[in-house]
Parts: sequence; structure tokens; C-alpha cells
Amino acid sequence: MSGEDVYESLPDGSSLGVTLVAGSMAGIMEHCVMFPVDCVKTRMQALACDKPKFQSSSIIKNLIFIVKEEGAFRPIQGVQAMALGAGPAHAMYFACYEYLKEKLTPYTVNSYVPEWSVHAFAGASATVLHDGIMTPAEVVKQRMQMCCSPYKSSFTCAKTVFATEGLGAFYRSYGTMLTMNIPFQATHFIVYEKMQDLTNPKGEYNPPAHLVSGAAAGALAATITMPLDVCKTLLNTQEANVLTKLNATKVVGLWSAASTVYRLAGSRGYFQGLRARILYQMPSTAISWSVYEFFKHYLNGRNKDISYPEDTLADLRSSVKAHSGESPASRGSESEHDQDGSSSGEKDRFWDTIVTDLPRQVRVKQEVLAESLRERNSVNSDLVHERTFPNYRTEV
Repeated sequence: MSGEDVYESLPDGSSLGVTLVAGSMAGIMEHCVMFPVDCVKTRMQALACDKPKFQSSSIIKNLIFIVKEEGAFRPIQGVQAMALGAGPAHAMYFACYEYLKEKLTPYTVNSYVPEWSVHAFAGASATVLHDGIMTPAEVVKQRMQMCCSPYKSSFTCAKTVFATEGLGAFYRSYGTMLTMNIPFQATHFIVYEKMQDLTNPKGEYNPPAHLVSGAAAGALAATITMPLDVCKTLLNTQEANVLTKLNATKVVGLWSAASTVYRLAGSRGYFQGLRARILYQMPSTAISWSVYEFFKHYLNGRNKDISYPEDTLADLRSSVKAHSGESPASRGSESEHDQDGSSSGEKDRFWDTIVTDLPRQVRVKQEVLAESLRERNSVNSDLVHERTFPNYRTEV
């Protein structure tokens, strides 16, 4: 399937604002709706929490446990930071992906470059922008989610981290996030586009197809990158009990985080919370794509320009003559006569046929311009129409 035919490619004339708004709404909905499940995932990835840990792998039971032990609103503590970060992060994310895919996909036509490589490259590039905005929000969000979190609000958390650890604390896991999210998003977009080929071959707005494709992409990408997600959580949260056992003040770098996870939990530690992550990523990715495609479809529909089925002046002439009941033979003879230099009266009759169906403002504009040009005797009525109707190409 060529890039020019795929629905996800931005249509001609769409503004960047459409993509930014659609992406922003998708990010906010994805992370806010699934935030309680993300809280459970973060808790399950904790390596040395001194409070009672979950005794079940069930998301529902663990949510009930948090509510009973810590209050009804505890599972959504930190959602404000996520909403503030997810909006602009996903806006840039989808805008970058769409732009690169639209520009690069034509190069895959009649070449040895596979189209999936464009999806992977565009997704990886978009991740760099996304994570640059999202990493600080992730730090605040995950510190708020931990069972031993001392912070009462996202603002207090951000202020305290900045005052005690400096600006670098907000980007301590940036390298790890890129290491995780580049393969995650590359896999994610490849699987999504392939699933779209299977579930939505016509490339239309199809909510069930977007849901299924998004869920499949999220589940597979989450499984592949799970060990890196555990390391990212450790770097973001800087668990106090882990630092105590290590006799260290902080954990820095992917290698140090990976070594710490293995030392405290063994190889199984890299997959702590895998079920929770899959159950989080499947619906969240499905929500993200569904909301994004909905807003893109809706906003593009509102901004759609008026188009004409006829692409050239020749097509328009043929269409008008067909409606007037002329025979193919007469159309052919007139076409030859036009090429040799038709009379102005014949062309005037042709345009008069069209003008009767035009809005009043357009008719007045054409009549004024035509009269001016006739006085100069420099341009024929074809040029009048060309200037009046810029949407029609003059080549035949």
C-alpha cells in the first residue's frame, strides 16, 4: 500500500493544528483514563518497599487494596503532572510522526526500501521529542505513585525535587527512556500500520480497527521493552530502601539500574509487573489511537475544502457537454475546432452553461473580469475562467 493512499497520512490542505490538537487530546485521554492501572504497575515494580506489598497479580484486587489502605483518591495521585506533560508531548509526537511518514513514504514506492522502515524511523524520531517533554512529568508522576511517597501534590513534589536534587533529577532517566521508547515506539508503529493493513485495508476512519490495531501494537511493544521499563522506574523513583541497601545516595545510569535490579530481585525482577504493564498498554494505546483518529477525522472534515470531480479543463468541458446531450462525434469535432482556434461565441456559450450554476458572487466577479479583459482584447475567455477558478488546472 503506497503512502499516498493510506488514511493516516495527512490529507492535502490539513493544517498542523489538526495534528497537534488531535495528538494532545489522545495523550491526555490515554494517560488520564489509565492512570490508576499505571499506579499499580509502578507499585509492582518497586524493589524494596517496606510497606505491605501486593499479594495478588490482579489489577482490580490491587486497586481495591490501595483504596482500602490509603484512600479513594490515592490511585490517581499525580495525574495532574501527567496531564500537563502528556498534552504537549503527544502533540509533538504525532506531528513529527505524521510529517516524516508523509515525506518519506513516497520514497518506498518502486524501491528496495520497505515501508515499515519509514514507520520505524518516524516513530523513533518522534520519541526523541516526546520523551524530552514527558520525562520530567514521569519523574513527578512516579514519585507520587509510590506507596512511601511523602508528597501531597504534584507541585510540591516538583518543587522539592528541584530544590534538593537539582534540574538534572528530572532528566536522570532520559537516556534510559530513549533506550526503552525508541524500540518501543518503532515496534508500536510497525505493528499498528501492519494491523491497519489487515483490519482496515481501505484506509478509512474505522474505530474498531483503530482499537484492535492499537491494542495489539501496545501489547507487543510493552512485552519487548519490559526490562527497560523496570530500570526506568528505579531511576525515576530512587527508592529510599534501595538506596539504603546499596549504601548510596542515588542510582544513576542504565547499567547501574540494571545491576541493581538483578542484585535485589534476580532475573525475574526485570519482568516485575509485566501483566500490569500489558493490561495498561493495550487499552491505553487503543484509546490513544482511537481518540487521535477521531479528532483528526472530525477536524479534517470541518476544514475540508470544496473540491470538484473534474481535474482539468478538458474534464470539465467533457462533463458539461455530456450533460447537454451532445454526441461523442460532435464533442470530438468541437475539440478539434478548439485546437485550431475556436470562435469566441462558442466559448462564451460554454462558459454561460457553467455560470448558470455558480453562486451569485462568483458570477459577478467573472462578469466584471471578463468585461475588463474583452476591452483590452488581450486574453480569451479560457484565461478568464482560469483566473476565476484557480482550483482547476489548465493542462489537459
